[in-house]
Amino acid sequence: LLTSLLFSCRFNWSELTPLGLWGRTLGLQTENSQFLLEGMPFRILGGSMHYFRVPREYWEDRMLKMRACGLNTLTTYVPWNLHEKERGKFDFSKNLDLRAFLSLAAKNGLWVILRPGPYICSEWDLGGLPSWLLQDPEMQLRTTYKGFTEAVDAYFDRLMRVVVPLQASRKGGPIIAVQVENEYGSYAKDPNYMTYVKMALLNRGIVELLMTSDNKNGLSFGLVEGALATVNFQKLEPGLLKYLDTVQKDQPKMVMEYWTGWFDNWGGPHYVFDADEMVNTVASILKTGASINLYMFHGGTNFGFMNGALEADEYKSDVTSYDYDAVLTEAGDYTSKFFKLRQLFSMVIGQPLPLPPMIESKASYGAILLHQYISLWDVLPALLQPIKSELPVNMENLHLNESIGQPYGYVLYETVIFGGGHLHTRDHVRDRAQVFVNTMYVGELDYNTVELSIPEGQQGFRQLRLLVENRGRVNYGLALNEQRKGLIGDVFLNKTPLRNFKIYSLEMKPAFMKSLQHVSGWSTVPDYFVGPAFFRGRLWIEQQPQDTFLKLQGWEKGVVFVNGQNLGRYWKIGPQETLYLPGPWLRRGGNEIVIFEERTAGRIIQSVDIPYLGRTQYVD
Repeated sequence: LLTSLLFSCRFNWSELTPLGLWGRTLGLQTENSQFLLEGMPFRILGGSMHYFRVPREYWEDRMLKMRACGLNTLTTYVPWNLHEKERGKFDFSKNLDLRAFLSLAAKNGLWVILRPGPYICSEWDLGGLPSWLLQDPEMQLRTTYKGFTEAVDAYFDRLMRVVVPLQASRKGGPIIAVQVENEYGSYAKDPNYMTYVKMALLNRGIVELLMTSDNKNGLSFGLVEGALATVNFQKLEPGLLKYLDTVQKDQPKMVMEYWTGWFDNWGGPHYVFDADEMVNTVASILKTGASINLYMFHGGTNFGFMNGALEADEYKSDVTSYDYDAVLTEAGDYTSKFFKLRQLFSMVIGQPLPLPPMIESKASYGAILLHQYISLWDVLPALLQPIKSELPVNMENLHLNESIGQPYGYVLYETVIFGGGHLHTRDHVRDRAQVFVNTMYVGELDYNTVELSIPEGQQGFRQLRLLVENRGRVNYGLALNEQRKGLIGDVFLNKTPLRNFKIYSLEMKPAFMKSLQHVSGWSTVPDYFVGPAFFRGRLWIEQQPQDTFLKLQGWEKGVVFVNGQNLGRYWKIGPQETLYLPGPWLRRGGNEIVIFEERTAGRIIQSVDIPYLGRTQYVD
């Protein structure tokens, strides 16, 4: 197909770059079913990469690889829940420096389509919405409900101060289009909402071309007047692009998300999408004259606790890796998809492409001994002050963090019981609880297991403890308003609701992890030990640090921290078996590794130079 493809006209955009068109005023426009950039015919060859999923030190490398593949446009989401972790406190620093990211794109000859939400989906916790919105019991996310729009207005007031000066119609800005919300046609709970978001952008100074983005089924429900509709898919069904003509006449066609792979859930396979099928579909899209954005060009990583989840037939949380079987790997390496696309795009452009940058070698640092541990039960009195409450309180409504609640991590509910019997959750555990009597493990509770037998003990009171993990909030579908975590209602012992809780927040923020290093009670790991506990060891590096992957064979479920950075979750059920550890997060000399293990601990972890994301299954 590649060699036989004859494109009716070549598109040479070598002069159409952000810095090459300094002083422009027109930006991106639509006319007679084509895009015009500064009045010249233009086709968007885009790729998605999210600054918040890639270490800042690697942003430019990934952009250079975009250019070498033949792309002219970078597309990124903006995650509200990272930029406003606490209501009214905004963070655009370090890895969240959006201005620096967009300016770097311009420097490297890439235009930008910005997708600021406020909802972004993206397999990201609550689709990028801050969990503190759910403190309001009446909250209606993604609607014109006053409590939601007031929060969006405050956020956009701050965000647009960064975005507006970087528009293409301003001197030197790379932003040629801005997306209004995201796949709203699949939600469509409020007919006034899309107009509200559009006006929120326009009223704050957005002047570039507006777009919407939906799959075929949601396309007609996600439209808003004045915005170009675009479509998302993986398989090009007959007539799919022509379907765009039924919702808008004489407009250029654009695939905002051409899915180059797919994401993985814990307990499932590692999904892959055939490279030849992918490039043939891209070629077919281009042959129609349409523009395209590859979702993802480079997926990156759901570092920390930020992964999202699906809730269709059942709840399934996403894995830490966002490799996505994309054009570049999770660590930014080339795949066969890259070289096949580069060949295709070079034919479209008809000009030599920049040479692909050299790949960074990966390191295998070998076995790392986790030589010390401290039980969670010993950490509690030393570092954590409990909240006392007669009733169980969900994470978001705990009086913490200047009243924004607890967004992520674990929470421990502790109460006194005077015997055993039948424990029933009434499906009030979100998402998974380990149950202990004093320090004795009794079992687990989740969506499928809602009852346990609590053994009778000797006379006297005992502590019943439920260690509840927020495994990630659902990011897509109609259940966004029901994403409160922890215990979201009463739990019953022998049909009597439990009362008088001590509630401990285990968000594992940097300050907590730093304090943990200095707490007394660390001791040598015995031959056999079960968690929950923290384990620590040291990785010594003599040379310049390089990327590596941590393999946690023999460990069951938990979280890994390296030099205070939360790499994300691991779980023996797979598919993912290695965690990506970026070289810039390491240093010469000693590197502190801390693992929170919920249950069965190994003694060592392995630093290896090849990732293993699990047994593969082709996307249907």
